[in-house]
Amino acid sequence: MAAPTVQGLWRTPTDNGQVRIEDCGAKICGRLVTSDRLQALPDQRDVRNHDKALRGRRLVGVLIAQGFSGGPTTWTGGTVYDPAGGGTYSGRIALTGPDTLKLTGCIIAPLCRSQTWTRIK
Repeated sequence: MAAPTVQGLWRTPTDNGQVRIEDCGAKICGRLVTSDRLQALPDQRDVRNHDKALRGRRLVGVLIAQGFSGGPTTWTGGTVYDPAGGGTYSGRIALTGPDTLKLTGCIIAPLCRSQTWTRIK
């Protein structure tokens, strides 16, 4: 039996979000695929982004996680973007089971927030 991988489609606990985690070169990244709000209004823009130059981009396809390296169960060194607040934070991804992962974003340790995501496929 093959060891579980972090690559795949994951459900977030916020707004039934779906994020696809994939290889981005030698690192891993995660792109926003959809959410309940995006299904209702698919052309939503990144209006809360702290970077004013990025506020016009569509939320579908936005990198939520990028620059992570490591594995096979923990990835560090990347950043996590929160479109609800518009901020980007240092992050960590930990595969806590074959179908669960813990994504953590920190302004500065110990000021961190974590979410548990569930594998869709």
